[in-house]
Amino acid sequence: MDAVPANQGRIAAEFARLAQHGKKALVTFITAGDPGIDFTVPAMHSLVAGGANLLELGIPFSDPEAEGPAIQAANERALANGMTLAKVLDMVVEFRASNSTTPVVLMGYLNSVLAMTNFAQRAKDAGVDGLIMVNLPQEEAADLRQTLSAVGMDLVSLIAPTTADPRAQEIVTTASGFLYYVSLKGTTGSGALAVDEVAERMSFLQTLTDVPICVGFGIKDAKSAAAVSAHADGVVVGSALVQLMADSADPNIATERLHSAAADIRHGLDG
Repeated sequence: MDAVPANQGRIAAEFARLAQHGKKALVTFITAGDPGIDFTVPAMHSLVAGGANLLELGIPFSDPEAEGPAIQAANERALANGMTLAKVLDMVVEFRASNSTTPVVLMGYLNSVLAMTNFAQRAKDAGVDGLIMVNLPQEEAADLRQTLSAVGMDLVSLIAPTTADPRAQEIVTTASGFLYYVSLKGTTGSGALAVDEVAERMSFLQTLTDVPICVGFGIKDAKSAAAVSAHADGVVVGSALVQLMADSADPNIATERLHSAAADIRHGLDG
């Protein structure tokens, strides 16, 4: 993988590299500590080996209201395994010991990061590149965005199908890293993907910003990833991978399955 240019973060550098090569981003999501603590770091490496460009690592939380059954169950298992935000950061440190280039974004709920003293600096020191806060509204994001920006981290914004045009215009003005477009009116892993609706929305959003836009929710395989990526800069795959891990008896089986799944989706994206 190409080296990160001076003064450019890993996320921006990776999207620039992909654009240079005419490729779309594969962003993968798993929940830290699920289904066992020893699964996570090998899974991260396996996803990268399979073709993932950015890794989203879920911070386990007791009330993940945006998540469907697969990721809700993953949160419950991870918490039962004793996962904490400090342990999530330790996993990133372990991953960084042998991977200094793949962007890592933590995804979760505001309560978790507010409870950690000096979160931004600790996350940056661990090797985290960005943060997605599912329950942080635009009106209340300025302080956290500024704190993250001060240490060189991106606060990735979410836009939904129900986001009104004026609000979308407001959100993109502070966009950093990439924009996460939620393709469905529902929870993760739910519903049928309406590619035409996604395409229409992407056309509008791309007139507002040059920040890369990735589409998530409802993308489960190579076919759906390829269809959506024609209209976006990348796709986010989560619930399908989380379920695949839950169905794996041990880390070795999980890493093999994740590698295969990522490679299949990567092939679909590359056409």
